[in-house]
Amino acid sequence: MQVAVVKYNAGNIFSVMNALGRLGVEAKLTDDAAALRAADKVIFPGQGEASGAMDYLRSHGLDEVIKSLKQPVLGICIGQQLLCRHSEEGDVDCLGIFDAEVKRFSPTRHEDKVPCMGWNALSHTSSPLMEGTEGQYVYFVHSYYVPLCPETIATANYILPYSAALHKDNFYATQFHPEKSSSVGERIIKNFLEL
Repeated sequence: MQVAVVKYNAGNIFSVMNALGRLGVEAKLTDDAAALRAADKVIFPGQGEASGAMDYLRSHGLDEVIKSLKQPVLGICIGQQLLCRHSEEGDVDCLGIFDAEVKRFSPTRHEDKVPCMGWNALSHTSSPLMEGTEGQYVYFVHSYYVPLCPETIATANYILPYSAALHKDNFYATQFHPEKSSSVGERIIKNFLEL
């Protein structure tokens, strides 16, 4: 199986590569359109800022490449947010796979810190990607979130309930970091590889 990881100006790529390596998968880190289209699975990871990431994707033609992919694609963290229609972060139009607007957390109490950082439980899980994860804890680091929407396949709660994971057609996405979420995250990556 050929697994490609999208190479662009967002961090966290190497922890994803390492997580795949622990599962015996030698992934290819690439920004080459032909290599991305030829892969059996594509992972679109990232940590960073939405408008800068979208500028980079557009300037390298990767926005159109990602939208054109037909194989299973997994967006992680900012990868999930960039697959949405628009982000409040930098007020930028994104890839538009999911018809959702990414919003900034608005703390309502003193103890509500932004960014949301740490372990949180998954609920209302559905889809083969999330199999075996109901009630399990996974690792989040984010200041922006995707509201609940028809494509939500897992929910987390921080200040308000929001989309911990999304699915539409061949596109899957998680707001949390499966590659940093211990055995639960490993299970999710395995589930993705087996789709």
